[in-house]
Amino acid sequence: MPELPDLQVFSRNLNKALKDKTLDKVNVPNHKKLNVSVKELQAALEGQPLTQVKRVGKELHFGFKNGHVLGLHLMLHGQLYLFENSNPHKYTIIELLFEKGTGLALTDFQSAATPTLDPKENDTPDALDFDITYLEEKLSKTKKPIKTVLLDQHILRGIGNAYADEILWQARISPFSVSNKIPGTKIKTLARSIKEVLEDAEKQIVKTHPDIISGEYRDFMQVHSSKKKQTTTGAIIHQKEISSRKTYYTDEQELFE
Repeated sequence: MPELPDLQVFSRNLNKALKDKTLDKVNVPNHKKLNVSVKELQAALEGQPLTQVKRVGKELHFGFKNGHVLGLHLMLHGQLYLFENSNPHKYTIIELLFEKGTGLALTDFQSAATPTLDPKENDTPDALDFDITYLEEKLSKTKKPIKTVLLDQHILRGIGNAYADEILWQARISPFSVSNKIPGTKIKTLARSIKEVLEDAEKQIVKTHPDIISGEYRDFMQVHSSKKKQTTTGAIIHQKEISSRKTYYTDEQELFE
């Protein structure tokens, strides 16, 4: 599943390709997860210029001149494709046909990717924009493993399984640590690691795949990798599951319990 750094890059490239173009037609071959009727969606968006594409948590939000927003959640296997005039891609959930033949398709062979007209406002802080006091308060109120907390989109938006491992490794905190047992100094380290890891990952993706609007690129990761046996620091990488999610970590990471 694309995570925050991936979506940051996608949104930037989609803005380059589509911003200020007028949406001529919306087709929804698979409308099972659409929150309104296809006719309502078409009435809201067709004929409107696209003003902005931005990442919101783990979604991409397409903002139009009349104030309506189309949210796209790629889920686990959603893919985005730009095309000209005709969409050749199978398993299309929704396609946006802009002026002069430019199109964008969202596909998903599992039909899980979700289009939403005017997604509800969410006051949960973004993983790139939160206050340390907020994080300290949230961790103090739960005994859940810290990795589980980082993945909770009701606490911080944007972090997924792979980057949670990278963040915790950089902070040298075991993913199995009980959240309310982590000392304040380590929470400050964790807060720094969250922003540093996510921002650096975005730079790494842009460096190697500057034009992407889909996919996941993880070759630069330090610990979350099935191919690597040890980190650059020489530590052996272990793998276990936390809440049915593969978790990669090393003995360098301190366990608080």
